Amino acid sequence: QVQLVESGGGLVQAGASLRLSCAASGRTFSPYAMGWFRQTAGKERELVAAINNGGTTYYTDSVKGRFTISRDNAKNTVYLQMNSLIPEDTALYYCAVKNSAYLIRGTYDYWGQGTQVTVSS
Repeated sequence: QVQLVESGGGLVQAGASLRLSCAASGRTFSPYAMGWFRQTAGKERELVAAINNGGTTYYTDSVKGRFTISRDNAKNTVYLQMNSLIPEDTALYYCAVKNSAYLIRGTYDYWGQGTQVTVSS
């Protein structure tokens, strides 16, 4: 069992920055991948960024150069630094983890509750 607790969402203007945090507790997986997903009403859930135990990262094209995913292994926490936010980034953001090093393929098994990010123009 893994529990994920997210924080850091909010309402900001275009061009602003936010940092999302996801603290994991419970069973520790190795290997692992941790990812940030986002969901907008009426749209398919999208993998935004991911990182695995080896430090490999993935970003969807729309956030490359603006978002950075990172880890603090001592705190069992993953972060998503979101810079130069645009209205299209508005979504409910979830963190997730799986017992696999493959960032894109396969199913993420444990999910956080989600944190809302809203970007106004």
